[in-house]
Amino acid sequence: MTLPWLAAALLGGALLAPSAAQAQEGDAARGRTLFQRQCQACHQVAQPRNGVGPTLQGVMGRAAAGVEGYNYSPALRALGQTWTPETLDAYLANPTGVARGTRMVLRVNAGQDRKDIIAFLANP
Repeated sequence: MTLPWLAAALLGGALLAPSAAQAQEGDAARGRTLFQRQCQACHQVAQPRNGVGPTLQGVMGRAAAGVEGYNYSPALRALGQTWTPETLDAYLANPTGVARGTRMVLRVNAGQDRKDIIAFLANP
């Protein structure tokens, strides 16, 4: 499956951040509820404030260790990736498998839950 924005980039178009509709087939409203239940204890979206985890406001297209003032684990600093729907999906499915030594150990096992959370994060 080729995403429209990826196809445009491969054909010489500018690589732009995908819209929420292009990025995921998730339900952002359901994702908000899941985020509030599973993620909000450590992460903020409404405020650019770090907590136990870094703020996730504007996370799409940001470097994995891209929030100034947050003390990321060496594993996440060394990851060297940008958060996209695909990289977030892999990380939420298995954080320690993606960045061995990360402090985040909570997994979101259900694929649809990950899609919904990512849809919410793409457009909170």
